[in-house]
Amino acid sequence: MTDLEPRWLNDEERAAWLALLAITTLLPGSLEAPLQQAAKLSLFEYNVLAMLSEAEGGILPMSELAARTSASLSRLSHVAKKLQARGLVERSVHADDARVTQTAITEVGMKLIRGLAPEHVESVRGLIFDQLDHTDVTDLARVGRKLVQGLDERHWTLRPPAQP
Repeated sequence: MTDLEPRWLNDEERAAWLALLAITTLLPGSLEAPLQQAAKLSLFEYNVLAMLSEAEGGILPMSELAARTSASLSRLSHVAKKLQARGLVERSVHADDARVTQTAITEVGMKLIRGLAPEHVESVRGLIFDQLDHTDVTDLARVGRKLVQGLDERHWTLRPPAQP
């Protein structure tokens, strides 16, 4: 044990921390409520479908899908099983590597995500971006990348963009 004084937050840091805590507490439920009402989907389930819908061919290895959804393989596997039972995704063994499980969005899943996306994006815009100006958005992206890097320096959002 050490006799060092804790590094208490100053007033500005405390205000920033409480704002971040409020955002991380309030935002998920605000974004999830319309998804639950429209399609009985959690925000995480929506994100899984969205990441698959954006992937080339609508298919990703589970490890890559876990990275893109900031999830553990265990959590993702559980959710993928639920989505598969609903006919929204299919899981299979990768053709080139039997050790790899891949997940693909089905036509039903793609139709669902395409139907939900406009309202979801409008929710994101209304809850976040309509309150911010261009400088705020740039700052949010910059600060967000720094925080993500501190949490997981290998996070997929920190990767350099793919070269054409």
